Amino acid sequence: MDTRSPHFPLNAWYAAAYDVEVRHALLPRTVCNQKLVLFRRTDGQVAALEDACWHRLLPLSMGRLEGDELVCGYHGLVYNSQGRCTHMPSQETLNPSACVRSFPVAEKHRFIWIWPGDPALADPALVPDMHWNDDPAWAGDGKMIRVNCDYRLVVDNLMDLTHETFVHGSSIGNREVAEAPFVATHGDRSATVTRWMENIEAPPFWGGQIRHARGYAGKVDRWQIIRFEAPCTVNIDVGVAEAGSGAVPKNGDPGDRGKGVNGYVLNTITPETDKTCLYFWAFARNYCLGEQRLTHELREGVSGIFREDELVLEAQQKAIDEHPDHRFYNLNIDAGSMWARRLIDRMVDKERPARAAIPIRVDQRQAA
Repeated sequence: MDTRSPHFPLNAWYAAAYDVEVRHALLPRTVCNQKLVLFRRTDGQVAALEDACWHRLLPLSMGRLEGDELVCGYHGLVYNSQGRCTHMPSQETLNPSACVRSFPVAEKHRFIWIWPGDPALADPALVPDMHWNDDPAWAGDGKMIRVNCDYRLVVDNLMDLTHETFVHGSSIGNREVAEAPFVATHGDRSATVTRWMENIEAPPFWGGQIRHARGYAGKVDRWQIIRFEAPCTVNIDVGVAEAGSGAVPKNGDPGDRGKGVNGYVLNTITPETDKTCLYFWAFARNYCLGEQRLTHELREGVSGIFREDELVLEAQQKAIDEHPDHRFYNLNIDAGSMWARRLIDRMVDKERPARAAIPIRVDQRQAA
């Protein structure tokens, strides 16, 4: 099956599941238009196979596991965790072509990562850094949601947080987010948007967090440092500190956030199809680490915030489908998302086969 798409590169690591989702059972998932079946072997390692039997294409996820081997639910062909058929019914000789594609897998930062492209290029060192999700110095949790939109719309949403003022006004948004200046920078595979808001009223969410953790109620200095890593991971350093307490970096000094509360909003978005995506997110914090109740409350609260995003993104995708010739116009606030899109496009363009040269026919009489 040709999984090539103009919208996403294949030579990249994509989150396919949270670690707790993958057990000694069959889990179907779609990544970059490729249907997969995941399962955890008895030694704890995760296998990822193409979800289609070599014989009659029945999804292997409709079969069952016997030890570390997968039995097709139609005619009983058996596959090992590398995708090689080890048994065929009613015959001793195995067709040497009987196999299904296996995919490189990495388990890191509580996610199961799949490489849908060239397996020779699947370097585990290229897995995006999301260490806050399992670092003992941080506490948190998250979820996966399926969003009916192009995954790049989610990236756009995360790279421009001015929408918080209007979409999330009851929780994390206030007018300062939309009005504060910001700085956008970029590298070969990353883009960063940095915004500081000094001496402001805390929005409801952050006002509650600094009051709970530090016993402080008053004006704050707030930060949002958004870092995109191509093609689809966005980690956002967020938080508030007592206004004027030294959190704001100045003159090369990185600042001291000791009188504040710091969180990371971790996001990695996996293209499922051209117009659907798997959105994995988590919120990690470095305060009140032992309060499991707070972890649960924050996960559910952030889940509600992202539900607001989901409604906007799906409505946006529907409008795009209804206006296929519409051209987007960019504002200053779109600087981060513009760079993210350019970096994605570079990765996609790099994978496109070079165009064959068109031979030029020369009239020999004219050439003479």
